[in-house]
Amino acid sequence: MVTGSSRRTHRPRGERGPLKSVALHLTLITASLIAVFPVAWLVLTSLKPRAVIESASVRPFEQPTLDNYAQVLGDTEFLTWAANAIVVSLLTAVIGVLLSATTGYAVSRFRFPGHRPVMWMLLVTQMFPVAILIVPIYNLLAGLGLINRLPSLVIAYLTSTVPFCAWMMRGYFNTVPVSIDEAGLVDGLTPFGAFWRLILPLAKPGLAVAAFYSFLTAWAEVAYATAFMTGDDKYTLAVGLSQFVGQHKAEWGLLTASSVLIAVPAAVVFLLVQRHLVTGLTAGAAKA
Repeated sequence: MVTGSSRRTHRPRGERGPLKSVALHLTLITASLIAVFPVAWLVLTSLKPRAVIESASVRPFEQPTLDNYAQVLGDTEFLTWAANAIVVSLLTAVIGVLLSATTGYAVSRFRFPGHRPVMWMLLVTQMFPVAILIVPIYNLLAGLGLINRLPSLVIAYLTSTVPFCAWMMRGYFNTVPVSIDEAGLVDGLTPFGAFWRLILPLAKPGLAVAAFYSFLTAWAEVAYATAFMTGDDKYTLAVGLSQFVGQHKAEWGLLTASSVLIAVPAAVVFLLVQRHLVTGLTAGAAKA
């Protein structure tokens, strides 16, 4: 006699049932909508005139206009703020990648006096919040006459980006076989030549993550830029947006339009390095 349990078909291991599949897809769709909703609302709000934004009713597609973008680009210092932010972010990314790559390689490959203190320093410097570092960094930069100058922001941002990126690059370089360095030395390269010609090309994913992190840190930072920059022509984008918020009223149309424009360069940088992001973040995780 064949029982009901014996007639029951057994599903292969790893295959989901219909209910589980539906539940999984509903969960993913819901999570995607939750993630996309703030961005979509921001874009839609940037296309509304002030009267619609200030009205109590929710009308997402009513009277779309580009007036907010035209006012931001034509009647404010947005382009100046954007130029300052691009210069600071690019300098921070380039200098940060060079310093973190050389530091990470040195800590990974060489055992020199003070090797362990350097490693601890890279970790400890990441533990201090920005609020604690503003005053000492401000005093140092004031002594150098760099307050209200863009190089002061680059230096300030490097103090936070280089330790993190150097530690990350150390973990990545640990995954590159030392035999590659030795082969380069046998072929007549100097230690720096082996690093520059052989190791760096293999470290593109790690370099991409370091550049992405350094760029976004400088692009979106507010505290240092607010403390060190005093002139309207020296503001970066993150600080410039505060000009649209008054004591009693906020210009939501200008704020949302500016936010959309600010997100474009960050999205472009992400698209340029996205192929290397996952590899760079995960490589060396076991050997760091």
